[in-house]
Amino acid sequence: MSTAEGTHWRLGSRMARLKSSHGYGSVLALVILTFFYAASAPDEQWSRGVFVLLEAATLTLAIWTSGLSRDVRLGGLIAVIGIAGLTLSLLGSKSDFIGAVWILTIGLGIVDQGEVNQQSITGAVCVYVLIGLMFTFVYGAAAAIGSGPFFAQGTDGTTSLRVYFSYVTLATLGYGDYTPAGNFGHTVAVVEALLGQLYLVTVVALLVGNLSGLTRKIKTTAGETKQPTDGGASDL
Repeated sequence: MSTAEGTHWRLGSRMARLKSSHGYGSVLALVILTFFYAASAPDEQWSRGVFVLLEAATLTLAIWTSGLSRDVRLGGLIAVIGIAGLTLSLLGSKSDFIGAVWILTIGLGIVDQGEVNQQSITGAVCVYVLIGLMFTFVYGAAAAIGSGPFFAQGTDGTTSLRVYFSYVTLATLGYGDYTPAGNFGHTVAVVEALLGQLYLVTVVALLVGNLSGLTRKIKTTAGETKQPTDGGASDL
């Protein structure tokens, strides 16, 4: 039994995962670092290589934290997909799907928690930030495949510009300084805006609300446990 548990990840194997976990705080730190780098790095070949290294480090840490490294089959499958995406990125392809692999890996870890806690909320924040990066890759692919400029302003935009546009859209700020030129860009932007808002008002709100309720329940239980002790002391 112990051998099987040590080699196969399964939904709900939270204790085994936590024992080998670095915590989603480390994953979030890498995700934020990747975001700031993508938003500020120049469009040069060397900067693309650094970005791929950050992607690889984030994916590796996410797999380890989620406990998927314990299952050779599932962890291996995600690793192969991730390596394929990283290879395409390194070769200069703008159709980078590594963001979807990030979200899948961290999402499995969140579900694996089996309860609302600090780890699951931190993981949910990671997924929200990664949604913006994933759509950045989609806009980059659309710019590379399309025959005309992606933006109505007459440019495909740099990576940093597409990061800016993606997060402005995700947060539904709607500055209007850059807008997609074609129908596909319009559709993707609307999908990102809807997904961002629905994610905040459902997943994150539900997690935070349940965590608050759990905290109140723990305090109430602690107070009820303490009350008989105080009463017994007064009787003496």
